[in-house]
Amino acid sequence: MTINELLSKANVHISLSVFDEKSIAAIEAAFIEKGGKPYLKCQVRNKEIQAKPEEIVRQLWLHRLIHHYGYPVARLSVEYPITFGRDSSKRADIVVMDADRLTVPYLIVEVKQPTAKGGKEQLRSYTHATGAPLALWSDGLQAVIWHRKNPNYFVEIPDLPTVGQTIDDIAGQPWSMQTLVDKEHQHEMEGQKARSLREKIEDLEDEVLANAGVDVFEEVFKLIFTKLYDELACFRGRYKYLRFRNINTATQLKNNIQLLFDDAKKEWEGVFAEDEKIKLSADHLQVCVGSLEEWKLFNSNLDVVDEAFEYLVNKSAKGEKGQYFTPRWVIDMCVKMMNPKENETVIDTACGSAGFTVHSIFHTWKQILKEEGLPVSHLFTMEKKPQRCYDYVRDKVFAIDFDEKSVRVARCLNLIAGDGQTNVLHMNTLDWNKWDETAQPVEWRDTYGEGWRKIRKLQSDKKSYRNFEFDVLMANPPFAGDIKQTDMLAPYDLAHKTNGKLENAVGRDLLFIERNLDFLKPGGRMAVVLPQGRFNNSSDKRVREFIAERCRILAVVGLHPATFKPHTGTKTSVLFVQKWNDEPAAGPLCPKVDDYNIFFATQRIAPKDNSGDKLYVPDCKGGRLRDEHGHWVVQHDLFNHDGLTKDGIAEAFKQFAAKERFSFF
Repeated sequence: MTINELLSKANVHISLSVFDEKSIAAIEAAFIEKGGKPYLKCQVRNKEIQAKPEEIVRQLWLHRLIHHYGYPVARLSVEYPITFGRDSSKRADIVVMDADRLTVPYLIVEVKQPTAKGGKEQLRSYTHATGAPLALWSDGLQAVIWHRKNPNYFVEIPDLPTVGQTIDDIAGQPWSMQTLVDKEHQHEMEGQKARSLREKIEDLEDEVLANAGVDVFEEVFKLIFTKLYDELACFRGRYKYLRFRNINTATQLKNNIQLLFDDAKKEWEGVFAEDEKIKLSADHLQVCVGSLEEWKLFNSNLDVVDEAFEYLVNKSAKGEKGQYFTPRWVIDMCVKMMNPKENETVIDTACGSAGFTVHSIFHTWKQILKEEGLPVSHLFTMEKKPQRCYDYVRDKVFAIDFDEKSVRVARCLNLIAGDGQTNVLHMNTLDWNKWDETAQPVEWRDTYGEGWRKIRKLQSDKKSYRNFEFDVLMANPPFAGDIKQTDMLAPYDLAHKTNGKLENAVGRDLLFIERNLDFLKPGGRMAVVLPQGRFNNSSDKRVREFIAERCRILAVVGLHPATFKPHTGTKTSVLFVQKWNDEPAAGPLCPKVDDYNIFFATQRIAPKDNSGDKLYVPDCKGGRLRDEHGHWVVQHDLFNHDGLTKDGIAEAFKQFAAKERFSFF
């Protein structure tokens, strides 16, 4: 009988990917049947034990410890008693004793706990009680190894030392980018139970950062920023090995990471102040670096860092304004339907973490790379791109946001895409009359001056910041909250009643509609996420008439109610418009007509469950479908994901656009 048959018979469905075929074959060869039940001979206790799922995993680990890591049976103990005061009822699954002190635990192993987090808590208590410096948790699918740096902190390390190695031999090995690639493949093999970077950060927040007396966003953002730079510098040959590593003493590590952070600030200016320091204590920093060091942050579409940034940016502050991160599949649909091109300017006026701008960059880069005869490959990667790619980011891509934390995240990602340059500005999009005041301080100009100079070149009227000449605008403006300041409301047509009097308060998203249209040149096009009520409410009829007077309504796409969960269940739609234009010299043609066709569509397939967790396309083996970059494919019907799923709304719109002879297709 095979192990998989036994597990299936016990209605236990786990993978044994941690173990090699030799270990599995050895345990299967040890199976015997007694009284109709499977047993196997324990390699340490030298007696027959019923082959329950947890025992099978334990015996596989014993075989691996003996034959792979080389630990002699004399140093191994099973069901080792752990004493807490007078209580000796607890038992550790496996204990490896110290080589020189055979009564002192060196490694404690726990198998088949429900979760890594739960197993870690139990292991933490066991190592505290015994003084063991190493702990390992495994369910057969993955193995997590921790080094107890001191009585308060666990640091994850990449592997167990063999019998002839020390802990420092493992923790101190130089890593190259290939090391991270190998670890990325390992994460992929772990499948659905592999932990995400966001989950790692959540663990750190629970165990370390919550009690560190620091701003969690600031300190973790500094570490991600630093690690992105380290990967790029190593890949491009500036340094032979990665420097974002948990090696040396805590004090030495803090000095090393601070120097690396300083180098990153010089390379990508305007995200952190020149004198900014890492504020985590040496011990706290050691834990954080140890947890983050094995993650490769550069990948094809920002998936690794995306969820981490969404989690880090203060959700309560964002939520109060009704501003939530736009899921990447919604962004990709908008980009496919708006089809930005290399010679066109694009802007996001409420950029958040830069989703619309970064994915516009990806879309346009694909066009450039194909024209250059180069493979598209991964887009958010470390390889040098043709100069045309960087010129597009530096000269054509712009973003604005009022939230300072979001701006810094957006600048970070756009700086990397633009090879050191970006046009992401920290300003209040709606209050343009105060832009000169905002841009006055020297510190602001030091950071945003180059982008500020470039955006002013796109003004329609050099005496005002109201109207601009952008080709494409995509945005998800904040939904909630009214603007009540009369000086802000006064310039807006939508802030006035039909009798000309000023409204007392106007929804922020309504002002964004008018403001966004002011950013577009004649013939310019826009995709904007709006609450569904703006399309249905009788009270918003004037808003719809305002839009129709100025634009051709190209499409309205209703998004699934789960799109922005867990933050909100508000029903939303994406409005696509193109400004009327009869003058070829002014911009793309969009002749004004009284009657025309509009594309309507509604998303039917839920991308998330009611808890806000993503739902993925299943593969033929009962797992999750991955794309060519190894990313799981979120289920939806918005577009065809690289030929792996069916055509969706974006493809139907392209056919509609061709039939209607839209200027941008």
